[in-house]
Amino acid sequence: MDRGTAALKSHLANCEQMEIRQTRRGALKELLGGEAKTEFKYFVGSDQIATSLEDTDCCCRVFCNSCHAFKMAVKELNTEADIVTVDRSFACCGPCCKCCSYQEATFTSGQDKIGTIKEQCWCCVPKFVIYDEEDKPMYKLHQPTCCGGMCVNCSAEGNPCGKGCCKESFRIYDPELADTDGDAPYLGKILKKPIDVMTEIATDAQTFIVDFPKEATPAQKGALIGTSIVLNAVFFEG
Repeated sequence: MDRGTAALKSHLANCEQMEIRQTRRGALKELLGGEAKTEFKYFVGSDQIATSLEDTDCCCRVFCNSCHAFKMAVKELNTEADIVTVDRSFACCGPCCKCCSYQEATFTSGQDKIGTIKEQCWCCVPKFVIYDEEDKPMYKLHQPTCCGGMCVNCSAEGNPCGKGCCKESFRIYDPELADTDGDAPYLGKILKKPIDVMTEIATDAQTFIVDFPKEATPAQKGALIGTSIVLNAVFFEG
């Protein structure tokens, strides 16, 4: 799977973890009912390597916030070389059960398609499958569960009334696992971690930590970065 730009390969070839920080912009606008364009900064360790800014219509962000179509290009800092681009199509969102209107997005790097993400049919626990450029499953993705896989495990990342407060994770699994094996050892995860109380209350700015699977290629890591952007749009905006 040797696909993607030189910028994608140079930054992600040996990268084990990435922090994605959403810029705190438009707090007053959001409190008044508006919605600023989503902007992220990307860090490997303490070094910022890239930025991205959502390209979408203002009316779509306001009236169809969690399901609006958008394109977002993650560009290398200073050079603006393309690392990965997310192209999400419009699809209506459901609350706690999904039997139609599945969320989808395509990930590219330069002229190369590196993957797609497609929402699966679910009840209570959101489920996704990430596919490669040939539409073959690469990973399964869902939140940690309890009660035999029927509910989201709110304490999986720590005590929700203590250090685990406001932490939410989506875990990355082998695509060959059956749905009944959903809480088998996972390969990596995308963790939404809390920032500070005022940021959580006054804005929808988020920070994500992506722990990449050990054997992931740069293209697969690029698809997981794109997945983080999609998860933010579906579950954490608004």
